[in-house]
Amino acid sequence: MADLQIRNLRKDYGSVRVIPDLSLDVADGEFVVLVGPSGCGKSTLLRMIAGLEDISGGDLVIGGTRANDIPPQRRNMAMVFQSYALFPHMTVRDNIAFGPRIRGEARATIDAGLRRASEILNLSDYLDRNPGQLSGGQRQRVAMGRSIVRDPQLFLFDEPLSNLDAKLRISMRTEIKALHQKLGSTIIYVTHDQIEAMTMADRIVVMNAGRIEQMGAPLELYDRPANRFVAGFLGSPAMSFLPAVVEEDGIAIEGAGLVPVRGTGVAAGTRVSLGIRPESFVRDGEGPIGFTVSVIEPTGPETHVFGTIGGHEVRVVFRERLEIRPGDRLPLSVPPDRLHLFDAATGARLGD
Repeated sequence: MADLQIRNLRKDYGSVRVIPDLSLDVADGEFVVLVGPSGCGKSTLLRMIAGLEDISGGDLVIGGTRANDIPPQRRNMAMVFQSYALFPHMTVRDNIAFGPRIRGEARATIDAGLRRASEILNLSDYLDRNPGQLSGGQRQRVAMGRSIVRDPQLFLFDEPLSNLDAKLRISMRTEIKALHQKLGSTIIYVTHDQIEAMTMADRIVVMNAGRIEQMGAPLELYDRPANRFVAGFLGSPAMSFLPAVVEEDGIAIEGAGLVPVRGTGVAAGTRVSLGIRPESFVRDGEGPIGFTVSVIEPTGPETHVFGTIGGHEVRVVFRERLEIRPGDRLPLSVPPDRLHLFDAATGARLGD
């Protein structure tokens, strides 16, 4: 395996600069997830690491060696794509062994690698089947097996689960995480799905417009987002934002009254965007926040409720079943340590 250092990396398409100046370190054996909205540059960055896109500036160092000019086939990386890219006329056995055979590896080496990959991915019973006889999840495991058999320095995953249905995505998330634990491999994984990022990563890198907004452990980013963009991107359902003003004795929500809070660390009179995660709201008969119910979505263990606070749209998650109707008004409160303050103009985190 290998570590990776990215220093002041740039990517230009003609006069358009899509990645202006990006630096990132990935430790040996680390599982790093690049996450962000479509068009943020995460797949472009992954393709630059793989050697499938030219580097316009900066340095890419893999295992201590500058790799800017090393061709893809010599970087000793394995990449798993969104599409399975399997040969339909070949068996699972031949698909997995195809790369080593093309490279002229010894038969014993190929057989050992095939056996190891198929055992890790539970494919031993499917080696003589063709891809058309497999489920979507099994095909993706074959694609991963083709990567494992190469024994690469780095595994690169480019939205590998986006073509699977919801149930398969959940099971494949577990399988990829288990694969990382078995191999101790260095993985860089691209997704736009923040649930994948939260559940799989050792460290998340949140990207926006070719720049890194924040990086860190999943719960660190969830609990202390650096700005409104990160706060709104991570979390499902997403964080709600309310226009407010900090006062001496609390936070005044526009159109909804005062939430008593002390010691915010923000000067009185500052206009803020008050962020509250859906699960942070608490039903409270004397709560200072008036919430008007619009839509109820029972999920079984939880009740998701869409409504308004002071005319501003908000989503609330209750960890219980409720008998409520559209139009009901619920008094709510929020523990002070669950409130997030962001600058109304810049979106930067305030107060701590």
